[in-house]
Amino acid sequence: MTITFLGTGTSQGVPVIACGCEVCASADQRDKRLRSSILIERADKTVVIDSGPDFRYQMLRANVQHLDAIVYTHEHKDHVAGLDDVRAFNFKQQAPVNIYAEPRVQLALLREFPYVFDEEHRYPGLPQVTIHTIGLDAFDIGGIHFIPVEVMHYNLPVLGFRINDFTYITDAKTISETEKQKIKGSKILVINALQKQTHISHFTLDEAIAFAREIGAEKTYFTHISHRLGKHQTIAAELPPDIELAYDGLQLEI
Repeated sequence: MTITFLGTGTSQGVPVIACGCEVCASADQRDKRLRSSILIERADKTVVIDSGPDFRYQMLRANVQHLDAIVYTHEHKDHVAGLDDVRAFNFKQQAPVNIYAEPRVQLALLREFPYVFDEEHRYPGLPQVTIHTIGLDAFDIGGIHFIPVEVMHYNLPVLGFRINDFTYITDAKTISETEKQKIKGSKILVINALQKQTHISHFTLDEAIAFAREIGAEKTYFTHISHRLGKHQTIAAELPPDIELAYDGLQLEI
């Protein structure tokens, strides 16, 4: 199974519009971060976790030729805004794209993309999706086994996912002991590390390092990174050997 980081940035991406800080002005490609998302490829199945505003470009950049499903962590715009662009896959595959989301997230998608779900006024060319309801129970997509992990994004429940020995979590600030037990034993952990300063709804760098230590994965990658964290090269040099900053285009073989 191959994991590709399609985006590793926070809600504004990096560089941030109209910002001239050293991170946003950096020539290092690792400091160019689209909104957070990953691509999962296993045998003949291709799944994306989240389709943010950069979804179209992420699909082009990663040369994705087929898409079986999108799995949603939560309903914030930086995680759902690209749903309309599944139309390209509908046309090529002549089939709907499967969408996996909690009921609350489904309602948000209906509000954001009412025309996708309006059966009365459908016409050719509209996005076609098949909705699958998920919660905290495990589910499978073409042999890929997902274990949902609920984390808190301030006071909003957000889903992370464990897939075999790999766990992917964005937008976490607190995680219950019960949900931590689902994560422990993972060989590879991906967790958000927004910035060094305290934040109401995201792990800081120090909090993310402490969480990685608590989980004890063989390797941890930080994602959902803000320009306020610092330049990739600078922060990477500060991290322990078993913790790295993820970057757009990074691929892991699981």
